[in-house]
Amino acid sequence: MPIPRNLDRLPRLSVRDKVLVQLQQWIIDGTLQPEEKLNDVELADALQVSRTPIREALQILELQGFVELIPGKATRVTPIDSHDVFKIYPPLALLEALNAQDATSRIRPDIIEELKHVNRGLRQALDQRNSWQALEWDRQFHALIAEAADNPYVTSFTTLLHMHASRLKYRFFQHLVLPAYTSVDEHTLIIQALEDKNAEMASAIMKKNWLRPMEELAKSLVTT
Repeated sequence: MPIPRNLDRLPRLSVRDKVLVQLQQWIIDGTLQPEEKLNDVELADALQVSRTPIREALQILELQGFVELIPGKATRVTPIDSHDVFKIYPPLALLEALNAQDATSRIRPDIIEELKHVNRGLRQALDQRNSWQALEWDRQFHALIAEAADNPYVTSFTTLLHMHASRLKYRFFQHLVLPAYTSVDEHTLIIQALEDKNAEMASAIMKKNWLRPMEELAKSLVTT
């Protein structure tokens, strides 16, 4: 897909990090397609930076598994392998379940109310068939629970997994919006479990919330 040109010039401070975040987002949302070749000159021009932060960001993206750097040849976005869902979702489900369990004893009433608000937003986005907004509401839901759990070690492990899961979920929500209503119902049950201080129930439903769409997501990627 064409790289957007109507971008504000990036600040001088932490240029590499700004570039990294932007490239991550483009890869996740499909602006940069799987197996698309990347030209550092073109990217530098689009982001109005020098080639150095572009190259540094690409090296980090390679370590994160988002791009492939082949010396003397083109750099390209890594392909999406449908089997990756079975590598990403199970460990993420376990870590998210742990967050839900830990959050049960720590979550505040205002966070509970925010979770309800976010879940209503998710339902509304699905009603409007707004795939991208639905994904953002879903991200916020899980981020709130992670915040309540307050375990930076779990967060450090889940950050990269979430980015790869988001790349898959963009494809998932784009083609399979309606089945995602099940997530709204599961979120409601998670909220209730948190209110009831039922750590076992919150953990179990959270795990299901991540594992349930795995097969549908794999099928979606195979057929697209």
